[in-house]
Amino acid sequence: MIRKRPSFSPLLILSLLLFISCNNTATSSNEEQTIAYTDDYGTQVNVPTHPQRIVSTSPAVTEIIFALGGENLLVGRTDFCVYPPEVAEIESIGGISNLNIERIMSLNPDLVISGSMIPKKSTLQMEKMGVPTVCVIEKQHYDGLYENISKIGLLIGRTEAADSLNQLLRKQLAALDVPTVSKPKEVYYVVGFGAAGNFTAGGDSFINDIIQLAGGHNIAEEATGWSYSLENLLQQNPEYIIIRKEDSAAFCNMPPYTQLEAVKKGKVIAIESSLIDLQIPRNIEAIQFLFDRLHR
Repeated sequence: MIRKRPSFSPLLILSLLLFISCNNTATSSNEEQTIAYTDDYGTQVNVPTHPQRIVSTSPAVTEIIFALGGENLLVGRTDFCVYPPEVAEIESIGGISNLNIERIMSLNPDLVISGSMIPKKSTLQMEKMGVPTVCVIEKQHYDGLYENISKIGLLIGRTEAADSLNQLLRKQLAALDVPTVSKPKEVYYVVGFGAAGNFTAGGDSFINDIIQLAGGHNIAEEATGWSYSLENLLQQNPEYIIIRKEDSAAFCNMPPYTQLEAVKKGKVIAIESSLIDLQIPRNIEAIQFLFDRLHR
């Protein structure tokens, strides 16, 4: 008996071809895809479009990732990444200045995002070890925060969240109860003091912008870099001193700073350091906090 070969209609053949094509497409879409990204050191890095295991070596980067809803992607952070409190659940890779690269590698990250405190040689070393590593550094002006949020949003696959956060922050800044003042208060921000020298934020820093937005005038506005002479500080004798909370008591009880009118009159504003030292969404809180104490 002669058996007939099974016949297939053209429609069935087309359906089979489409099924095979879709399966191939799905396979290729699941393959690791990368984009060429040029970081703030000018290094071009091929980074995954949707990283799943990220190590942050910057407190500012870590905080922005949380703000973008990407905390589930973080598998490592530094000892200095302490906000929000939930960050404590993420494994620490140690300090920043003594970056433990071996520990970072043990976390098997598919992306490392570093910040201003990490030297370029460290990022290049991790890159050579096969881990895409990019640097997002703090910008000189307050508006640079929006740029950094956009960059991190792109890196972690949260571009829409980054756009929404930037829009929200701009609205919050516009809505702050910080009217333009006719006579800004003379302010000095203490970064470092004592035997090691005096250090502050000059006009080429986003901290200077925060002070201005809060209705203050930074007496070190013309300074470049971070060093500032004690003689200038005593001569300028600003009306207000802004200082980190943890340094306030020591500063106010240490000669010759006790000669400053701001210290004598109790016009020393102690602020949570991360609010002003890091370029983060919470800088909005710093602006309102400083304005309330400078003008009310």
